[in-house]
Order: sequence, then C-alpha cells, then structure tokens
Amino acid sequence: MNDEMRRNMPLFPIGTVTKLTDLTPRQVRYYEQQGLIQPERTNGNQRLFSFNDVERLFEIKSLIEKGINLAGVKEMLQKNHQILEANKEVEKAQAEVVKVKQELSERELRRLLKRDLLHPKLGRTSEVYGEFSRFFRN
Repeated sequence: MNDEMRRNMPLFPIGTVTKLTDLTPRQVRYYEQQGLIQPERTNGNQRLFSFNDVERLFEIKSLIEKGINLAGVKEMLQKNHQILEANKEVEKAQAEVVKVKQELSERELRRLLKRDLLHPKLGRTSEVYGEFSRFFRN
C-alpha cells in the first residue's frame, strides 16, 4: 500500500477530528456543506475522515485565523490543488525524460561496445571500460 492510499484512507470519526483540530463539529459539518472537505460515509452514515481531510481542516483553520473569508479559502484551496496537479504532471514528464536519457545512454553504450569489439585499437583503454556492469545483474 503506497503512502497516498494510506493518507486517503478514512479512519477518524468526527469526535477525534474535532479534538485534533480544535474545531467544533458544527464547523466541520459547515466546511463539508461548503464543499471544502468530502469525508467518507459508513453504511450508518457516519463521517470518517482521512489524514488528508484532517490536514485540509488545519489549512482551512489557519487561513480563516489569518482573516481570509470562506470564498477566499475556497479559491486558495482550489489554486493549491491546481498547483499540486501541475507539479504531478511535471514530475511525470521529468521521469519520462530520465527514462529516455537512460535508454539513449544504454543505446550509445552498446554502440561504443560494438565499435570497440569490431575495431580494437592497441594501447588504448576502451571508452566503455567499467560500464560492463550494466549488462550483468547480480
């Protein structure tokens, strides 16, 4: 189970969340009504909050304490979400670049190895000396 799945797992009832965040149950329900959080519901309709929900409640509380109204909080949370999504896309693109660079470097290594094996030069150390470990897995 990865960290993201753990952080989204609904675990905490509203009583625990109110103790953790120093918010009242009324405030928590109000933030839910306003669409700022979306806790899971059990079959008995009990709210269960995840670590991410609790973290978001802390963020909401902090922004409101700084004097930002609810509309401003919504806008800031939405922009933060958009930034996080954009960062995830950038990370995916960077991972692809690394993969392509690795593939190119392995292709280049194979080309050099083939050249050195077909056309050895006396008295010269191969350019790929020490790189053979990539081809042998322990």
